[in-house]
Amino acid sequence: MQEHKLKVARLDNIFLTRMSWQNVGGMILTLKDTGVPKCVFSGPPQFDKYLAAIKSFSGSLQGIELAVRPYTEPEYTDDTMTVYQVPIFGNFLVLKAKELVGLLWIWTTSYLSCFYSCALQIRPEDVCTPSDPGPTFLVLECPSEEFVDPMCENEKLSRYQTRGSESPPALVVHIVPEAVLESNTYKAWMERFGPTTEHLILNENNQTVHNLRSHKIQSQLHLIHPEIFPTLKTFHTEEPLATLTVPIVRGECLLKYQLRPTFEWQRDAVVVADTDEFIKEATEIPGFLERVEECKRQVDKYPEVVFLGTGSAIPMKIRNVSSIILNIDTTRSVLLDCGEGTFGQLCRHYGSEVDEVLCKIVAIFISHLHADHHTGLLNVLLQRERALKFLGKAFSPVLLVTPIQIMSWLQQYHDNCQEILRHINVIPARALLDGAEVTKLRTQDLIRSLLNKLELVKFQTCVVRHCKNAFGCSLQHKSGWKMVYSGDTMPCPALVLMGQNADLLIHEATLEDGLEEEAVEKTHSTTSQAISVGMKMNAKFIMLNHFSQRYAKIPLFSADFNEKVGIAFDHMRVRFGDFGVIPRLFPPLKALFAEEIEEMEERREKRELRQLKEALSVDVANGSVGHGLPSSAPATEGPASATSARSPAGSTKRDLEEPDPDTERKKLKLSRNVAEN
Repeated sequence: MQEHKLKVARLDNIFLTRMSWQNVGGMILTLKDTGVPKCVFSGPPQFDKYLAAIKSFSGSLQGIELAVRPYTEPEYTDDTMTVYQVPIFGNFLVLKAKELVGLLWIWTTSYLSCFYSCALQIRPEDVCTPSDPGPTFLVLECPSEEFVDPMCENEKLSRYQTRGSESPPALVVHIVPEAVLESNTYKAWMERFGPTTEHLILNENNQTVHNLRSHKIQSQLHLIHPEIFPTLKTFHTEEPLATLTVPIVRGECLLKYQLRPTFEWQRDAVVVADTDEFIKEATEIPGFLERVEECKRQVDKYPEVVFLGTGSAIPMKIRNVSSIILNIDTTRSVLLDCGEGTFGQLCRHYGSEVDEVLCKIVAIFISHLHADHHTGLLNVLLQRERALKFLGKAFSPVLLVTPIQIMSWLQQYHDNCQEILRHINVIPARALLDGAEVTKLRTQDLIRSLLNKLELVKFQTCVVRHCKNAFGCSLQHKSGWKMVYSGDTMPCPALVLMGQNADLLIHEATLEDGLEEEAVEKTHSTTSQAISVGMKMNAKFIMLNHFSQRYAKIPLFSADFNEKVGIAFDHMRVRFGDFGVIPRLFPPLKALFAEEIEEMEERREKRELRQLKEALSVDVANGSVGHGLPSSAPATEGPASATSARSPAGSTKRDLEEPDPDTERKKLKLSRNVAEN
């Protein structure tokens, strides 16, 4: 939405067709993060319980006022539209009893009378032409064949069909799987709307590009190294399209249907990915192609790390939030975190092969319960079940290694919204700490299963320095390789100890050097802090990950970057044989993103100058100008100097040995008070 300049902040009413994760997802958190003050949700029952469940990991949702209008209320009316909600109930099935479908949205225009203070009433008909009730369109969802007959028999819907009491709708929007669309009953029901009604189909077979910026940057990175940066693909199912006799249009991103003054489709804003234009733009950058040629050679295919999300906090145009898939071999994989949009990223990366990839996922590791690390989990689980069924493979639950506190959210969602607990077998992350005593026999069995299925010698976790119950992990394979994932953390001695002599360390580097104070406040790491952790660990290679969205295209490089360091991008594919190639990508990357790097360096210089002026003003107030500060460097306060990437080695060690984030926050607060006084 942000990429296409759709104003999320203007949303004040959202109508839901049913209570499922595909329909709701992380929208509420997005609304909160974008500053929407108030929003009303209309639709299925149990939505208030969904709100209660989501608070188990999101907190109190302060800053946004949320209200729920149950589907039983007859209509919603404001100065531009009237919306009627029509529940369509399926046949009673025990497993389906919690699902509802079908909100009918009818949009008309209404006018309000107004009064002058002289008590003269001016009615709309006195000053306006006769009111036009406006065209009608319907939006309905029929998720399975169980709902076809009840929908076809619904009296309120039949009013808008041939021989009905209402004028036929201009448009009917069908959120319907292809299998339901193909049924003769559904086809006949569509035909009853008459020849003037248009039909818009939204389902799994809509092939459209919506993330244009991501396609552009991936096409340009593909020029640098086709193996490390594969092109993105379009996901579509293999089933044939339904043959229909009514006029239909299949949905595309930003496709519009105009209702006034005339009915017409508008495709001027539809997103089209012009790969040739993207490539032409990159090749015209001076010196770019010359720096590309030396970066290509063949390596072993496995293990393979695919970065699905490399940004922090919220999904953005170029970087999605945290998710990595580790393909151990051709038959087994593990997901490391599962932020919102993970399934979509899998579709864009693997295209028509996504079902096979989903079926290979044996385990999922959730590092902590911040929303950007786990709100894609439910959709991945549901899509994995669909893929197994479609490919005719036996269903088996995913082994979920996670902070056990996630069960509060999952249990509430399972009880009130959608049955999902059968999709997982939970291994508490604390049960995999070094030396942990595991007393439950079931947990012991699940840990053995985890190691056997992934062919691992060891799957270990450690507590890291972020929020409460945050973990990093280490995977050691029978063939000898070892990989460590930090999750979100400040520099952490426990992670250094657990990851000794790792082949690959994937470490968060949320902020640039010079923002050590902000890193402490947010319990994250700077780029040089992350590199320092890898060097102390004696890791053979370090991939920096989880960048603040202020570094959408590329983070700032520091003096500590060396031949053992790489930068992660969404859809980047890294094999252990690529470690020698990745540092050689830096020159073409710097050429491709020269303008962005220059802008970031200008912002850094302005920030350092501002810090220097602030420090000097404090010295003037204290009467100590010229004493104790080198004239060539900006002053820093408190532990910021101790965590600086350009500090001596001893300072970096001190950074790793700080007791905890709370202690460092207190020191920062104290240092500010001293400066202010």
